[in-house]
Amino acid sequence: MPEPDLADLQAFAAVAAARSFRGAAYRRGLSASALSEAVRRLEARLGLRLLNRTTRSVTPTEAGQRLLDRLAPALREVTEALDAVNSLRDSPTGTLRLNVPGIVARVVLPPIIGPFLRRHPGIAVEIQAEDSFIDVLAEGFDAGVRYDERLERDMIAVPIGPRMQRFVAAAAPAYLAARGVPDHPNDLLAHDCIRHRFHGGAMPVWEFEREGEIVKISPRGRLISNAPDLQIAAAEQGLGIIASFEEFLAPSLAAGALVPILEPWSQRFPGPFLYFPSRRHMPAPLRAFVDFLRGGEAAGAPPPCTPAGAWRHAPDPTFTLEP
Repeated sequence: MPEPDLADLQAFAAVAAARSFRGAAYRRGLSASALSEAVRRLEARLGLRLLNRTTRSVTPTEAGQRLLDRLAPALREVTEALDAVNSLRDSPTGTLRLNVPGIVARVVLPPIIGPFLRRHPGIAVEIQAEDSFIDVLAEGFDAGVRYDERLERDMIAVPIGPRMQRFVAAAAPAYLAARGVPDHPNDLLAHDCIRHRFHGGAMPVWEFEREGEIVKISPRGRLISNAPDLQIAAAEQGLGIIASFEEFLAPSLAAGALVPILEPWSQRFPGPFLYFPSRRHMPAPLRAFVDFLRGGEAAGAPPPCTPAGAWRHAPDPTFTLEP
């Protein structure tokens, strides 16, 4: 029997670990069809079926699981050895794959990515923006960015971007002139509100806080969308009250197209965190990115001497994105 290629073994391990050709394809930087062909080639050489494939899932067979159990630690050692050598370069090489919420892609990353890529010309960055909560590792990403998540114990969280942000409620002057200005969050139940629905179907409640008092409401409205730009445009046209990240609404507020309301109730919350598995060796591109954030070179990064700038295991707060 001819010896299997290392690349085919790596392809099988990636697909088996991710339980997905698509997720493994992200991780490997290859097409799903190329990985499928590599697995078929390996199965032909071994004369064994290694993966059960259906339209909904990919799972190892008994033979595949046995191979994966022995193969994964060995491949991990190979990867870590190569990453250790790569980290000795003046500028590491490779691709950094991140999964982030839309607000982070729009507001937090733009002042960070440019300086980082200029500092590390050998690194490419691939960013996928989505507000749904996914298993970033299974989907082939090196790390994710989220807000106040309930992370697993083996995750490390590093602050990225502003350390405090706000949700702001606002409406067009014409809407407020016609319908009145709410004095209390509960008054919103009598107003048209523009709601956000995540791709998974959930609609978050609107939460307000003043001097320790928290009010949560599910307002009504005739417009529901997952597109922030559409929601803002609708609010500017006087179709209802919007509540969103202050950064999203800032241009409209500055132009006077929207007017903030219930400002004493505007909720402040901690900024986002970059998170990734706790392990002895990180891929060189991820290591370079974390070092870049910790060094305070990124716009808005906390000073490295403060507790916020230090590495830490993630806290256990309430998850504020899509469940």
